[in-house]
Amino acid sequence: METRTIVLSMSVLVVLLGLVGSDPDPLQDYCVADTKKATRENFYNGVPCINPQNVDISHFATSALSKAGKIGLVFGFNVTLTTIFNLPGMNTQGLTMARIDIGPNSLVSPHSHPRASEVAILLKGSLLVGFINTSNHLFTQNLSPGDSFVFPKGMIHFLYNTDSKVQALALSGLSSQNPGLQMASPAAFATEPTLPDEVSQKLFQINDQDVTKIRTSLGG
Repeated sequence: METRTIVLSMSVLVVLLGLVGSDPDPLQDYCVADTKKATRENFYNGVPCINPQNVDISHFATSALSKAGKIGLVFGFNVTLTTIFNLPGMNTQGLTMARIDIGPNSLVSPHSHPRASEVAILLKGSLLVGFINTSNHLFTQNLSPGDSFVFPKGMIHFLYNTDSKVQALALSGLSSQNPGLQMASPAAFATEPTLPDEVSQKLFQINDQDVTKIRTSLGG
């Protein structure tokens, strides 16, 4: 039943993303990724295509989002993404899909996607979601199963599971094959090389011991 719900929800997301695509339009019907030539660090839009005569239906389907991922220890969530390696047919189509599993009272910490807007659908549990605009105004909404929410492109946003017992499950679609990700906390305390301590102290009005403690907890 859960798998069927996921499939239906992803179909809705694909339709919505088709209305707000941000990547360049493809120049052919499709460009199924040649994963043998592709790398996980591409410096151009998309990756090389396989010969169209070798394309089959399996290139356009994936079960990557059908199972929950391992919940992280720091913030208590896991995000599973579609990529050209588990869904080659998405290459050059200007979209990414994600499964988001969030533990009880856990947080997908504030972050942004510089190259994509995002549409999320809650399938299970209860979520408080929100984003902050460039005027530092906070928009929040409580979601119940079946509710959807849009995070505008580039805006800092978060998802918080308000239930103390039930794990939440959401699916989201992003309007880019490479939406990018910048987490607010690691961006401040877990950079490489590290941000100078005096900058962090002045920015957050904390002392050097606080900087060290936060940086250590985030793996910086």
